Amino acid sequence: MKIGIICGSHRNDSQSEKVGRYAAKQLEASGLVDDLFVYSLAGNPLPFWDEGLWSGDPKWADALDTLREELNSCDGFIVVTPEWHGMVPSGLKNLFLLFPGSGELAHKPALIISVSGGAGGGAYPIAELRMSSYKNNRICYLPEHLIVRNAGKVFNEDSTENDPETHDYLHARLIYCVELLHEYAKAFQAIRASGKASLETYKNGM
Repeated sequence: MKIGIICGSHRNDSQSEKVGRYAAKQLEASGLVDDLFVYSLAGNPLPFWDEGLWSGDPKWADALDTLREELNSCDGFIVVTPEWHGMVPSGLKNLFLLFPGSGELAHKPALIISVSGGAGGGAYPIAELRMSSYKNNRICYLPEHLIVRNAGKVFNEDSTENDPETHDYLHARLIYCVELLHEYAKAFQAIRASGKASLETYKNGM
């Protein structure tokens, strides 16, 4: 079992990457996975989509081949997104544009974790990803998700920086979510192996 964790903030040393790496540590400690792939968009390393992706422009092979191989080998994903002005960052939405109908994400479960620096944010990115990021790549979001509010006060390596009550609650909820993701990932292995999830007939969603 291999889980990929996509940290969707372009910023270096972001709260989203902190949360993603905390989730990775919990997965490693749980014994639920054999391997992990943590990918951060800090610095926005991926080119923005253009038509060369369809026409075989060599720049896309250079940019995506290693990432494509890693994503292909994953059985499920955690997608960590900050909320920027009520939206998902453009680099994260761009990532989903770069794997349309090619199978790297297809029919694999994904847990969304939204990260907000404030006490009331984080819901809009959940709705946005569920609405507009899955159509052609066929990623399958769990009905469960996690919103990490007041992110600066939880999941810190230095426990004195954490608000104990909030941290303990979100930690327990995170464990619940990753254990559920593990069960979905096991079930979806059988779905992909059935051959009924082939992308050959209908490459794009409706």
